[in-house]
Amino acid sequence: MKIQIGIASQMLRLLDERGEPVKEYVISSSKNGAGEKTGSFRTPRGRHVIRAKIGGGVPVNTVFVKRRPTGEIYSKALSQQFPDRDWILTRILWLSGMEPGFNRLGEVDTMRRYIYIHGAPDDTEMGKPGSHGCIRMRNDDLVDLFERVGAGTEVEILESL
Repeated sequence: MKIQIGIASQMLRLLDERGEPVKEYVISSSKNGAGEKTGSFRTPRGRHVIRAKIGGGVPVNTVFVKRRPTGEIYSKALSQQFPDRDWILTRILWLSGMEPGFNRLGEVDTMRRYIYIHGAPDDTEMGKPGSHGCIRMRNDDLVDLFERVGAGTEVEILESL
């Protein structure tokens, strides 16, 4: 399996071993556009790999902070209590760049920037940029994708598909 993400289309495409599309999902990438530099809050481009899968088996809407479940389950009340939180929910696919000098090592290291594919609240608009750099997905879509891919799966983030 391989994942392709299109920033312009706001789509994530899962491909089989022959490069044939298996499934497509609507996503939300960074509201600041594409970019690799640390501190830019942009979505990094290029070839990546899933470094780690985090959260298998936890309930949908489990809240994560620093890649650890907090014990909270996202709700409207919790959202109102913490209105400025960038919610990371349900599962995390932690990405690592594969292109030294572009998205790996130094000031452009995707992994050290903590760039993930992760779940978001159900009322988060998809199909439109809005994240702080990560790839947001609907929780049910993320659970489906999480079950289909493994650590080591290649992820290519492109301006357009």
